[in-house]
Amino acid sequence: MKSIVRILCLTLPLAAAPVIADELADAVQADYDAHLAPLFEHFHRNPELSFMESATAARLASELRDAGYVVTEGVGRTGIVAILENGEGPTVMMRADMDGLPVPEKTDLPYASEAMQVDRNGNEVPVMHACGHDVHITALVGTARQMGARRDEWSGTLMLIGQPAEELIAGARVMMEDDLWARFGKPDQAMAFHVASSIPAGKLSAPLAPYSGSDTVDIIVHGVGAHGASPHAGIDPVLVGSQIVLGLQTVVSRSLAPREPGVITVGAFHAGTKHNIISDRAHLQLTVRSESAAARKLLLDGIRRIAEHTGRAAGLPEDLLPEVIVSDESTPPTLNDPALTARLTATWGERFGEDVFHTAKRQGMGAEDFPFFVTDPYIPSTYFAVGGTPQAVFDAAEAGGPPVPSHHSPLFKVAPEPSITLGVEATVTGLLELLGS
Repeated sequence: MKSIVRILCLTLPLAAAPVIADELADAVQADYDAHLAPLFEHFHRNPELSFMESATAARLASELRDAGYVVTEGVGRTGIVAILENGEGPTVMMRADMDGLPVPEKTDLPYASEAMQVDRNGNEVPVMHACGHDVHITALVGTARQMGARRDEWSGTLMLIGQPAEELIAGARVMMEDDLWARFGKPDQAMAFHVASSIPAGKLSAPLAPYSGSDTVDIIVHGVGAHGASPHAGIDPVLVGSQIVLGLQTVVSRSLAPREPGVITVGAFHAGTKHNIISDRAHLQLTVRSESAAARKLLLDGIRRIAEHTGRAAGLPEDLLPEVIVSDESTPPTLNDPALTARLTATWGERFGEDVFHTAKRQGMGAEDFPFFVTDPYIPSTYFAVGGTPQAVFDAAEAGGPPVPSHHSPLFKVAPEPSITLGVEATVTGLLELLGS
């Protein structure tokens, strides 16, 4: 990626860059101090669960209307779409997700969340912005305000989306099912970003495959119930399920090519009611990660093969073989458009310097539902990351101090000022590149 940036930067007017960068940085910093900092603290204190983001969406809609946008609420349940038309030109979309998580906040932040909410199962749970979506929607407001103030610098249509239920891998799909492009027009290009606690604050990252595809899979293991003292009289689904769990580990290690990424994780195993009863049912809950259609098919086929044949080996009749259910909480991999991403990284390299890029290889296989917006029909898109953890925190962890909390942890926190200001600057820089007169 750096070589692409270096080549492209040679063709761009470098002499003008510092003036533009300084003016934009000063404007974003002033807006952060006066408006975005308290707005972020409001969003952080008041998180809401997926598809229940009514107050969050209402506040976001109000902020975008105040910035001069035409806003439609209730798109895909609680989603919002904000449009700013500014003459002839392309339509570019920028998306921010806005849901929180059922996690009790255990940080030392003065604005820590104490929110409680009744979830979709009727349970009252603590809610926290444990993944940084409060950064995303605050930066979306900052972007809207900067682009509204710079209409003489660009021409076209800017579409801003506040998306619900990313944590369920559902919000983007539901917005698309609500005829998103038919109602508001299909963008010519699309962007999104995520704050990352694993990246130092002040850094950007835009790999060509930022997120993996994800499938949620349930395996129902049937058995024949019996007394715990008479196991020969039944077929134990706990034993069958345990053998399935072990067998699944061979799908990635022995079926998937060694350089092809893939993960099968059994996150939950439920069975039985009492010490001395052999149940007639067990339930396994899996997450499956892949980065190509071929790898996804191989993993899902392998799960079915292992589950069904393990049931046969245990003596289960055909009508009681384990059932493998792939839910609709699935998403394709997030794949950045190479040409668009090269164009944007060249622009970011010019504005911020090449050392802004975080180039370390990603370690996990997190997933996103952003692909539902840009896959069918295909829209060239770039999904980038903004660092959220100060370098001093990484240095302290390396020296034996507390580890950097991961996303979805009760201890998760990012530094809002560098995360939001760089998020706004990078987004506005990218939008001006794509919409520049």
